[in-house]
Amino acid sequence: MTGRRSGRTVHDLRRANRAAVLQRLYFDGPMSRFELGPVTGLSSGSVSNVVAELVAEGWVEEAGSVESDGGRPRTLLRVAPDSGQLIGVDVGETRVRVELLDLSLTELARVERPLHLKEDGVEGTVGHIREGIGQVVEAAGGSTDRLLGVGIGVPGIVERSPGLGAVVHGQTIGWDAVPLESLLRSTDQLPATVPYFIDNGAKTSGQAEMWFGAGRGAQNAAIVLFGSGVGACVVTDQVESGRAVEWGHLTVRVRGRRCRCGALGCLEAYAGAEALLERWREAGGRPPESADEEGSLTAMLDAAYPEGSAEPDRAALAVLDETAEYLGAGLSDLINLFQPERILIGGWAGLQLGPRFLTAVKRHIATYALAHPAGRVEIDLGTLGPDAVTLGAATLPLAGFFARGGRRVETATAVTLPAWRTAVEDRAMS
Repeated sequence: MTGRRSGRTVHDLRRANRAAVLQRLYFDGPMSRFELGPVTGLSSGSVSNVVAELVAEGWVEEAGSVESDGGRPRTLLRVAPDSGQLIGVDVGETRVRVELLDLSLTELARVERPLHLKEDGVEGTVGHIREGIGQVVEAAGGSTDRLLGVGIGVPGIVERSPGLGAVVHGQTIGWDAVPLESLLRSTDQLPATVPYFIDNGAKTSGQAEMWFGAGRGAQNAAIVLFGSGVGACVVTDQVESGRAVEWGHLTVRVRGRRCRCGALGCLEAYAGAEALLERWREAGGRPPESADEEGSLTAMLDAAYPEGSAEPDRAALAVLDETAEYLGAGLSDLINLFQPERILIGGWAGLQLGPRFLTAVKRHIATYALAHPAGRVEIDLGTLGPDAVTLGAATLPLAGFFARGGRRVETATAVTLPAWRTAVEDRAMS
């Protein structure tokens, strides 16, 4: 087993060293070679070798210098923003948002396309994603040479299947084992060396908040996402990248309202934007007929909390007050189960609702949650705005880039099996 040390090849060690340097420069840079040694655990010689490689390949560049104690000024290094590009895609229930970003996460191009997931179906949704990707690439010059991957956040459970890649199970949107990755690959729109990364939208939003937003510095957190539906991502010491949980389908009322998933009494049947508006209508409210879901929710909030001396819409206010209690109960379950340091509320509906009744939600949490974990948790709004899922989706290819140590994906080649394997299999078949 020549070339191995503790089960790892020299290639593995070199990739890990490159990954360590890239991540430190990306998240904490600019930094000098001298500073990189202690924070990566690498020797000065290893740092010099890795940096030389990364500079030669164009991933790292100089970013000024700082004075040193009695010696020559130290050169600062950073990840070169223009050396790579990322695409983030947010597949929502009312639109597809596609963004092309450089490595500094500066937006290079953006496209939003209206979407009705159930009406457009799988074929229509895939078409919107493809067209959006094509438009942002074309807007930035048409080249995919620097494209490190496409990240896509979707509603539902995502599993990987041999031969098919990412498969989406989205019960609330009528997707049953949809092989989304292979469908996107079927047209050869992008080179085979450009990977797709597909995951649950709440998880991508959670990763973005943990990396760049209000979750930075926390070891344990829950990031909840309110849009048409409801979802959550839980980050723990054991699952650092986060795990999507179908929190919206937690039962909050036995024999309660019918949820879009078909079950009774789910949190989503009371707290999702679609359910909120439906309950307001049932109580006598009148959402604007021409408005979309986001506009209708804004109208509901304006009716419940009018400016000046106008009388509030009692029906809207009652529905929102009841929703605050349901959310308090639902968040209490997350607190009791996972004991997070922080709970962050995001999603377009969550960011609209949060400022209005976050105080009421916290009051209900004190009623429903265990006192000790509830007393330790910080509850606040996410800081990345309504683009958190898109930004989080872009972090998926960025994480893949780090994991590869800055190596580009190579086209898969045929694998030649050892001669003994073929002979043994032949014997088994005879």
